[in-house]
Amino acid sequence: MRWLLIVLLILLLGLQTRLWVGEGSLAHKTELDKQLENQQRVNLQLRERNAFIAKEVESLKTNLDSIEAKARKDLGMIKDGEVFYLVTDQEIAGPKQSSTKEVTSP
Repeated sequence: MRWLLIVLLILLLGLQTRLWVGEGSLAHKTELDKQLENQQRVNLQLRERNAFIAKEVESLKTNLDSIEAKARKDLGMIKDGEVFYLVTDQEIAGPKQSSTKEVTSP
């Protein structure tokens, strides 16, 4: 009877150790919960970004003005007859370069 009590006590101690320290313990679960929360936050940000991109793609497919605006912004395109001015700082451009440049389209 005494041996059975010792064996059961050792098993109980082993199970308690795993509950508090090992893999699947309460500390491990808390760490996994934090990782899950962080990943959910990242997923939400990515969903919002994807929704914005999908809206932009749809706008580019249907609206010619948005295509023109995108080309002007990203590619620096200008219309015929427009004048483009590029103003730079003297410190960055250096002393030999002009601080204002004018480019006209043909």
